[in-house]
Amino acid sequence: MKITVDEDRCCGAGQCALIAPEVFDQREEDGIVILLDARPPEEQHPAVRESAAVCPAGAIRLREHP
Repeated sequence: MKITVDEDRCCGAGQCALIAPEVFDQREEDGIVILLDARPPEEQHPAVRESAAVCPAGAIRLREHP
């Protein structure tokens, strides 16, 4: 899995950082997403998928690959 985030689309809701804190964080000044790990280990994939699914701005994009 490869993750990309669109900071311009991010609205700072923070659900990603709550669901997958090993992969996502937020900037202190405005809450915009910070991607900590663009290629997380497989055990984190379910949380990353959930984060992308609940993102209200659609700012998280996943590319699945074998």
